[in-house]
Amino acid sequence: MQSEDFSIENRVAKSALETFNLEDHYPNGQRTTLDLSQWLFEGFILREKDFRAALKAHDWSQYQDQHLALFCSTDAIIPAWAYILVTAQLGAYVKTVIVGDLEALESHLYQTAMAQIDWTPYQDKAVIIKGCSQKPVPKNAYLWAMTALQKVAKSVMYGEACSAVPLYKRGK
Repeated sequence: MQSEDFSIENRVAKSALETFNLEDHYPNGQRTTLDLSQWLFEGFILREKDFRAALKAHDWSQYQDQHLALFCSTDAIIPAWAYILVTAQLGAYVKTVIVGDLEALESHLYQTAMAQIDWTPYQDKAVIIKGCSQKPVPKNAYLWAMTALQKVAKSVMYGEACSAVPLYKRGK
C-alpha cells in the first residue's frame, strides 16, 4: 500500500485579499467625560458669575493628555459660550475635546485618524474590512472605511476571510 501525502493548504494565506483592520488605527489615550451640571445652580441654572468662579477654581491639570467629552447630565439649557469657556480652560491640557458622550468622542477620534490614512495600498485590490476587534470601534468608523475603500478597491467584504460578507464590487 502506498502512503498518500495529505497536506493542508491555507488558501486564505495565499489569497490576494488585503485586510483592513480598524483596530490598527485605534487612537491611543485615556477617554474621559466632564459633566457641566456640577457647576450649575441646582444642576439646572447657569449663573455666569458662579460658573466662571467654579471654572477658575477647578483643577484642569487632571485632564492632561486625555480625550475629553463635555456633556450635561441634566435637562439644563447650556449656551454655546459655556462649552467654549470650559474648552478655553482645558485647551492647555487635553488632546481632544468635544461636546457629547463617549461614543461621540470615539467616533470623532476615529474620523480624525481615518482622515490621515493613505488608501493607495488598497488600489484595485480585494479588501476585507475586519469585523472583530478587541478595542471599541464605533459603527461610523466602518462606514468611513467603506466610503474610502469603495473609491480605490476592486471589491470590499466584511468579516473574516473564511466567512466574509460581500459588500461592494466595482463594475467593469
